[in-house]
This record gives sequence, structure tokens and C-alpha cells, in this order.
Amino acid sequence: MSIDLKQLRYFLAVAEEKSFSRAAERLHISQPPLSQQIMKLESELGVKLFARTTRTFELTVAGKALMNEAADLLSKMRMTIDTIRQIDRGEVGRLRVGIVGSAMWGPIPTMLEEFQSKYPRVTWTIHEYGPTVQYDALRAKQIDVGFWREPKLDEDDLKNDNLRQELCFRENICVAINEHHPLAKMDAIEMMDIADEPMLTLALDKSAFPRYLIQCCVKAGFQPQIFQEANEPQTLLAMVGAGLGVALLPETTSRIGWPGVVFVPIRTDPPSANLYITYTTLDDAPVVRAFLNILKPPTA
Repeated sequence: MSIDLKQLRYFLAVAEEKSFSRAAERLHISQPPLSQQIMKLESELGVKLFARTTRTFELTVAGKALMNEAADLLSKMRMTIDTIRQIDRGEVGRLRVGIVGSAMWGPIPTMLEEFQSKYPRVTWTIHEYGPTVQYDALRAKQIDVGFWREPKLDEDDLKNDNLRQELCFRENICVAINEHHPLAKMDAIEMMDIADEPMLTLALDKSAFPRYLIQCCVKAGFQPQIFQEANEPQTLLAMVGAGLGVALLPETTSRIGWPGVVFVPIRTDPPSANLYITYTTLDDAPVVRAFLNILKPPTA
């Protein structure tokens, strides 16, 4: 049996118009090919769909049944095609976003709000992981995009793992200092000004970012005195507020407004805390493409 949607569409037009000539006009075709398609449909089904006389034009019982089924089938097909097109435009689906916690103090929430507004039928979830866990989750397809900070990954390593990384937001490092410390009164300081201060840092074994900051200190001319490590920036701020040391943190951390902590810019060559987005190159996922367009709108 070989019945296509065009035949059903032609049949439905004839059934609704109760006239081959009006149906042909509605379909923008001539009447002979329309009649041929209806005859072919009847032949394939092995039933008569229309009871024709010189004065009447009525659907048979089989024709009435097919009319209801065809209308329902074509409606579902239109809905299916519309859904497929929405999926291709990234308007329907699921997006799993990996992120380091400090990124939520910057522009990411605003970007997510815009994405939610433009793509309300996309379900998205946040997964707060460190860079290493995010990297493995991307490779295992457990998340769709990942956000983490410096240092930028090696291009060959990314290529070998079928990943791409792009800069999305630029940001510098500042120094979190106790409000009673003499440096807290400065408009800006040099990296060397904290050379003798106890350094509070994120856990060095959890991410490349704190190790990168240690190397920035070495590049500035001193080996930092690591006093304590912590998993969360909030823990570092609590220790800074207690006067236990200083911490190098992204500038947007200052939005927290932690009691007893002052955030001082670095005057010369401040280390960068740039935020990168990483995603797989294996799949051309429409939802990811739509998300990237929010981040970097395509130029006309």
C-alpha cells in the first residue's frame, strides 16, 4: 500500500468542499490530476470514498470515517513539523549548564534570564562543579556547556576531546583585604604589596585557577605564603573578614559585600579572571546553538 499525505490532503479538500472543481481551486491545481489522485487513493484502499450521481455528491461510510481520521492525522503532522522546526531553532529541549560558583556573581544570571525569556520552552538546569569535573562531564555528555575561569585550556587538548572553548566575559583579579589593614585604604595596590601577607586561596588540588594565581604571584616577583585553602570563595571571605590573611578573587566577588572585607584593585598588570564557555563539537545541538547566540548574537 502506497498512500501519501498529499493524497489525504487532496481527499480532505474534496470532502470539505463537496466539489472537485472547488477543491481544485482551493488547492491551486487543475481538476484532472486531483481526480486521478482520488481514484488512486480509492484503488490503494480498495474502497469507494464518494458516492457520485448526476445530482448528488456524498461521502460513503468509509469516506466519512477517512475524513475524520485524515483531518486528525494532518493536524498531528502539522504539529509534528512545527515541533521539529522549533527544536531545530533551539526553542524546545533541555540545556544542562555547568558552572563555577563565582561566575554567578557576574553577568551569567542576566544571560540566563534572557535565555529563559526568549526560549521559555527550553528546560535548563545549573550544575555547580569545579573545572575538572565539568570537563569530564562534558566529555561524558552529562552537561551541555561549562563555564570556568583562567587559565584557558590548550587547543590541542580541546581538539583531542572534541571540545571548543571561547572567551565570554573579561574580568580582572582584585585583592580581598580586611577593612582594618593599612592596604585597605589604598585606591589600588601592586601585587608586590601583598608579598608578605598570609595568602588565603581556593583549594589548589581542585582547580587550575588558584594554581594559575600562584604563578601570577611568582611572575610579579614573589612566592606567596599559603596560609589556608578553602573550597568556596565565601569561606575565603569569612577568613579575610576575621583578619587571617588576604585573597586574590575575581572583581565581581565584591558584589557580595562581605562584612569586614574591602576589595582593592591591582594597579599594574592585574591577573585576569576571564570566564570561558566550553562545549562539545561533536553534536550540532540546536539548544546549545541558541544559548551561544544569547552569549554572542550573530552579526547581520
